[in-house]
Amino acid sequence: MKKGIHPENYRLVAFKDMSNEDVFLTKSTADTRETIEVDGVEYPLVKMEISRSSHPFYTGKAKLIDTAGRIDKFKNKYDKFKKPAATEAKTEE
Repeated sequence: MKKGIHPENYRLVAFKDMSNEDVFLTKSTADTRETIEVDGVEYPLVKMEISRSSHPFYTGKAKLIDTAGRIDKFKNKYDKFKKPAATEAKTEE
């Protein structure tokens, strides 16, 4: 291995899954300003949206997604781009 290309500041860091509040410790060089106390010891904190404890691939559980709401949001967002000629042709018939 080449010398001098790997970081030297490895330390224990707490990673917190925000979807299920699971916290796990591992060595990392991640920069963070927040801290958390785990078992009476304070660690730097990195917040994550998804991790091994909440990802459907690892848990075997699928999350329910509100597809109807997403489709309605999409249609409402792009209604303003409809061509006015198409709506006039329908009213004449």
